[in-house]
Amino acid sequence: MKNKILQVGVIGAGRIGKIHARSLAFLIPEAQVAAIADVDAGAAREAAEALRIPKALSDYREILADRQIQAVVICAPTPLHSALIEEAAAAGKHIFCEKPVDFDLARIDAALAAVKKAGVKLQIGFNRRFDANFARVRRAVAEGEIGQPQLLHIVSRDPGPPPLSYVKSSGGIFMDMTIHDFDMARFLIGAEVEEVYTQAAVTVDPAIGQAGDLDTAVVLLKFANGVIGTIDNCRQAVYGYDQRVEVLGKKGAAASQNNYPNSVVFSGGEAIRRDLPLNFFLERYAESFVTEMKLFVEAVRQDKPTPVGGLDGRHPVVMARAARKSYDEHRPVRLAEVDG
Repeated sequence: MKNKILQVGVIGAGRIGKIHARSLAFLIPEAQVAAIADVDAGAAREAAEALRIPKALSDYREILADRQIQAVVICAPTPLHSALIEEAAAAGKHIFCEKPVDFDLARIDAALAAVKKAGVKLQIGFNRRFDANFARVRRAVAEGEIGQPQLLHIVSRDPGPPPLSYVKSSGGIFMDMTIHDFDMARFLIGAEVEEVYTQAAVTVDPAIGQAGDLDTAVVLLKFANGVIGTIDNCRQAVYGYDQRVEVLGKKGAAASQNNYPNSVVFSGGEAIRRDLPLNFFLERYAESFVTEMKLFVEAVRQDKPTPVGGLDGRHPVVMARAARKSYDEHRPVRLAEVDG
């Protein structure tokens, strides 16, 4: 397949579906979007027209039945992910799936088993690994520039809370927001987390608490290699999208600060200031979305392992379950307690 254009079908024409379809349509010449499907036929048509996709479908099964399509990008709602992975694998399609794979570990395991049985490739959409800043911090750790890592700190705060309808179906803050940070923690340190301890509250919107969720949290991580980590989350930071990491090692530290729309600093008699950080994930991680999709296409065309495999999709779900259990039971929770 190395010399052939990869034919891709996109399942889901919502916000993230259109992001990936746009990358494939305009920025990755080695791939072509053959069709896009959504239960909302109008959304599929609108995306197809805007992105010059030849087919707009209301039934994703038409994509799976199309023998000319070699890979699918799954951007449907989370409760459908694992079933779609199983169906796509059975149809012999290589698979890119947005996170999380599922809220239920048994369903994740069934999906991964289906992928293994079919012999197709699977990549999970943890795009932050491919941000140039975070990748450089990882390299500083992996190549020993900062020595043996000791402490990790991740700050991840949204500019504003999501709609309440989303909160009610997202699986909660640890599944829909912190899950990215759980993946980043594993990625940056290069080791597994053994235990978590959570302190959390509702400080942004009482309605989020009434829906059974939280909006502010700090999660303490204990890694198998002795590193101690913290994840600092809030669903509202009035100054914009706050995305920072730092790793302290015995020989030094590596840190990544927020991205800004420009580098201008205003200096006056009363203050020195600059413009606010990039406002949300569409702007902050625009390049990483393209990079992760390029690497998926490359993995399929060149028969290479995908950079974020099925187990990389499973581990953060275990961590999310442990974080919620820790909050509910007011104690540290070992991941082994919830991994089953």
